[in-house]
Amino acid sequence: MSQITHIKGGRLIDPQSERDEVTDLFIRDGAIVDRPSNADLEKATVIDASGLVVAPGLVDLHVHFRVPGQTHKETILTGTTAAAAGGFTSVVCMPNTSPPADTAGTIQYIKDAVKREAIMNVFPTGCITVGMDGERLAPTGSLRNAGAVAISDGGKCVQDNGLMRRAVEYAHMFDLPVIDHCEDYSLSASGVMNEGATSTKLGLRGAPTEAEDLMVSRNVILSAKTGARIHLQHVTSKNAIDIIRRAKSRGVNITAEATPHHMCFSDTAIEGFDTNFKMNPPLRGEKDRIAILDALADGAIDCIATGHAPHTDYEKDVEFDYAPFGVIGLETALGATLTELFHSNRLSLPDTLSLLTNRPSDAIRLGKGTLEIGSDADIVIIDPDIEWAPTADGFQSKSANSPWIGRTLKGRALKTIVAGKLVYELNDS
Repeated sequence: MSQITHIKGGRLIDPQSERDEVTDLFIRDGAIVDRPSNADLEKATVIDASGLVVAPGLVDLHVHFRVPGQTHKETILTGTTAAAAGGFTSVVCMPNTSPPADTAGTIQYIKDAVKREAIMNVFPTGCITVGMDGERLAPTGSLRNAGAVAISDGGKCVQDNGLMRRAVEYAHMFDLPVIDHCEDYSLSASGVMNEGATSTKLGLRGAPTEAEDLMVSRNVILSAKTGARIHLQHVTSKNAIDIIRRAKSRGVNITAEATPHHMCFSDTAIEGFDTNFKMNPPLRGEKDRIAILDALADGAIDCIATGHAPHTDYEKDVEFDYAPFGVIGLETALGATLTELFHSNRLSLPDTLSLLTNRPSDAIRLGKGTLEIGSDADIVIIDPDIEWAPTADGFQSKSANSPWIGRTLKGRALKTIVAGKLVYELNDS
């Protein structure tokens, strides 16, 4: 017997189809459908969305679920539960696992774990190079055939430009996007924060924006030369954004993402030496932060991704120099984005939600992030005006290394639905 769900009276916002209206939404057997017959509706499960926003499930192109090998930090179950609590229904996990996802066997291992534990869509990526060592190409075709949706070296950047050119040529041949963390190690060296006045004041080693700018330029050149699709991760530099903007004006096949933490914080946040503000690339200066906001508004940066990178409390609770890079972000991304872009009147609500739905999906062609008839019923119901403050013990993630602990955010997912199944509901008690 068909399972029908009737989401009633919400403000339906679907940026892909440019719908924005108060209406009903119907689900039958995991897909979005036209209005069923009255007889069918009498048997439907009803969800009252009056006064709330009904949107496509959010899409994140950049998460670290630590499987295989680092399940003390996160698992597929805890990672996808955290994602659902943040309103996400599709995530792309990076290959910097232990061992790295540089073989078809490791991709299959991840897929098997996803099948057992995941409560949403999880798309694996494979490595660009064997062991992410930047020396030998991983088997791109085998990774694609095993189910990888892109190739990346996770938090590492291939330094050999000749090798990277071959990598993007192979990826283009197999119609796979290349997802790259842009960092020239000869410039960033052992920097632990942004190079600037704050690093000098704190006596911490700095990594300059030029380390990002050079590799963004390299990737623009390689994409223009080969036609390959290259997606640039967590862009932070004003100069890099200018390079991307000019490349797009010439039709270069480049896309880019920004994270909520780089969008909301600048390097002065590190003055308290809180390691929950340590990430790579680091928080930049205020001019760079404003450039990110401007680029999200004008399309130079295509989408928002969390870079969700869980670490245990004992790993982070050390001197700033020695703490690992990375922060979690799946559960706070929607609130942070709405607070910084929508409630600040920088963007309309549909344009803000587009950065988290159809635009990330389109960047690497996932086919998600829409409420069009016939599409998978991946849906989030949002209260855009609810105010809340994350707490260290309130996360669904296995880790709590968040820069938003104790900070007020405005906007939150109340219900998350994947393929017609309710997988998360906010419990205020």
